[in-house]
Amino acid sequence: MSGVATAAARAPAAAVLSARGLTKRFGGFTATDNVTLDVAEGTIHALIGPNGAGKSTLFALLTKFHTPSSGQILLDGEDITRLAPPAIVRRGMVRSFQISAVFPHLTVLENVRVALQRRHGLDRQFWRPANSLQRLDLQAMDLLEQVGLARQAGSDAAALSYGRKRTLEIATTLALEPRVMLLDEPMAGMGREDVALVEALIRRVATGRTILMVEHNLGVVETLADRVTVLARGAVLAEGSFAEIRANDEVRRSYMGADHD
Repeated sequence: MSGVATAAARAPAAAVLSARGLTKRFGGFTATDNVTLDVAEGTIHALIGPNGAGKSTLFALLTKFHTPSSGQILLDGEDITRLAPPAIVRRGMVRSFQISAVFPHLTVLENVRVALQRRHGLDRQFWRPANSLQRLDLQAMDLLEQVGLARQAGSDAAALSYGRKRTLEIATTLALEPRVMLLDEPMAGMGREDVALVEALIRRVATGRTILMVEHNLGVVETLADRVTVLARGAVLAEGSFAEIRANDEVRRSYMGADHD
């Protein structure tokens, strides 16, 4: 009995997001080449690789901003390959982008409220008076508390530091209640202090969620990632824990020992 319990405790988590033979061609150029990937539920999974390895293209395929040339995408075991991006969001998978996507001339609170309007189906109900949206303010403030931005709620987003803008973007992502978050280079362009801030935030919001992230800061990957997939020339080069990846001679030759973006 105890042996059965131990085996069950060690069983790997089920994959919440999977790619099967995912390929994307742009004319004669193959950006992703027969990629197979499993992201286990409740984990932080990192994609790394040199510039041009196909990481952002893979993100765009998974979230349907690009249409695959071939292959299959599964979310909770359901084939979502032919679904449009809004349908993916409704199923609980949301992505961020390399460039911060906040509204600079709205306040921090208003940015989160816009995301909440979308979740509640109010984003196209333009006839409603502005004060009808105030009922969302409590939810928005709760999200800002979670990410440490409550004190800046009334400030214009343009006044935030770059790292704080990325933090606000995570808050707007959380407003859509994602089960799976895809973070595209969340630390890009940050100084050390902002990296530490966003790293701690990602660890915090990962509780009860699954995160797939592209990240070039290997120190962050080592700290956060439960599992790492290395892409090179559009294909999977290696996969494993960070320690296994770091010890892989082929990875070290093609990526870790060379300059990378």
